[in-house]
Amino acid sequence: MGDFPDIRTQIGDYVDLFVSFLDSSLEGFFDLIFFVASRTINGIDDFLMFMPWWLFILIIVLLGWYFRSVFSGILYGFFIFLIGTFGLWEDMMTTIAIIVTAVLICLIIGIPVGVWMAFSKGSSTILRPLLDAMQTMPSFVYLIPAIFFFGLGNVSAIFATLIYALPPVIRLTELAIRGVDKEVIESAQSFGSSKWQMLRKVQLPQALPTIMAGVNQTTMMALAMVVIASMVGASGLGEQVLISINRIDIALGFEAGISIVFLAIIIDRITNGVADKLQRHRGTN
Repeated sequence: MGDFPDIRTQIGDYVDLFVSFLDSSLEGFFDLIFFVASRTINGIDDFLMFMPWWLFILIIVLLGWYFRSVFSGILYGFFIFLIGTFGLWEDMMTTIAIIVTAVLICLIIGIPVGVWMAFSKGSSTILRPLLDAMQTMPSFVYLIPAIFFFGLGNVSAIFATLIYALPPVIRLTELAIRGVDKEVIESAQSFGSSKWQMLRKVQLPQALPTIMAGVNQTTMMALAMVVIASMVGASGLGEQVLISINRIDIALGFEAGISIVFLAIIIDRITNGVADKLQRHRGTN
């Protein structure tokens, strides 16, 4: 077999120059993002830490009871109690704060973009390959620009999580809006509804269960980034997993890992329960 010709493109160098240009020309913008994101994380974390442990567990039990069943609520409360007995209560609250902040940003960006793609075939054609790249690019790659723009810490974790977790809510929002029954849309048009009225009163309510499925997927993908984000200085349960790897501490690794599993189960079941309730509510109307 012959050797490949000694030809090297400079694409990576051009990307490096472009990122450096963004960092220098948009420094104020990135500083604003850092300020808002860090304040949001710290605010949510402080609020959760201020809440008595028993009240937080009670809220989880009630959410599980309302959206799933009595048994589910008690089981979820027991999971949270177990995490506390591991000595990981503060780390769990920090992890929840990071996930909530990342998911909120994903929803603020993702749902409007998904609606835009549903109404604009051109934007959908352009953005779909970008979303494919965001989902298939190795998640470790996202840590490089995160460190470059924001340094080490929780804000970098949110930036990397945002890129990784954003596509599902965009895709499912677009799919949900496009999948609204055409007869319902034609009926609304016959009553003289404007595009905005039709979106707000017809399409979004009809699409809400599918959009909630997108919220669920985005939340789970954000949680999947917890351990990876710890490599850029993110605190929380992921940091404990990373410490256990460095120390080869099986006990800490198991406790931190199973705590992440417990959180994943609770978040997945509750968000699915919200989607199911919305689906049943829509079916009765």
